[in-house]
Amino acid sequence: MLKISDLKITNPSVASSNREIEAIAIDKATVMLEYCRDNWNLENIRELLFEALRHNQTLWTILRNDMRSQENLLPQEIKNNIIALANFINKRTFEIQSFPIKEKLNILIDINKNISAGLKGSPSD
Repeated sequence: MLKISDLKITNPSVASSNREIEAIAIDKATVMLEYCRDNWNLENIRELLFEALRHNQTLWTILRNDMRSQENLLPQEIKNNIIALANFINKRTFEIQSFPIKEKLNILIDINKNISAGLKGSPSD
């Protein structure tokens, strides 16, 4: 049986910077969420969805905690924005887990794509 973690994603060991590693991690979460959205009728979609949501939520929890760290030298406004996004993603994740509707994944996917593009220094699609 396919597991979301089996999806082919860029290997983080080829990354040249922390920003690139973060972008790769966000891209993996995005691919997992897109797979669920695009394969909503699979028999085991609920299991795959929860795996993808947990992965994405864990990633955003790590980002939120990093923004709260004294060692993080980003401007406070950027930190506050990332924390607000992480809080929104956490709330939306619980909503989707309680009432799974594939269209609710779109906002998580869009946020991930925009943040990843910013980390890569390129505009998103």
